[in-house]
Amino acid sequence: MPIEVYLNFNGNTRDAVEFYAEVFETDTPQIMTFGEAPQNPDYPLPEESKNLVMHARLDLNGSRVMFSDTFPGRPFVEGNNINLSFQSNNVEEIQAVYNKLKEGGQVGMELQETFWSKCYGSLTDKFGIHWMFNHDNGEEM
Repeated sequence: MPIEVYLNFNGNTRDAVEFYAEVFETDTPQIMTFGEAPQNPDYPLPEESKNLVMHARLDLNGSRVMFSDTFPGRPFVEGNNINLSFQSNNVEEIQAVYNKLKEGGQVGMELQETFWSKCYGSLTDKFGIHWMFNHDNGEEM
């Protein structure tokens, strides 16, 4: 599977996704907000984050590009808002690549099961590149 690009924005993801969909003449994007995601009662979602975009995806000229707003309280630095996303349908492959890239780097989120993935995690490698890892079960989100 190809490495994919994941772009983060500071509260204006919906505008960006709609703009890029128009520019590249794609289908209307499906957008999931933080408020639409399953909620954890131990970590209530701040009201101001409920309408922010948790995930959107566009197919731009043969490349899948994913989008999200940064969560309130998380740092946003324009220019550092690009992640590479390693997608695989093989959990062992995800674990192997993750473990190699985390050597000398900094873990953002250990590999774990989430509501959208059997295996998800994130890290910044020793060269400062931000990576996301996601089990791809073939289902559309």
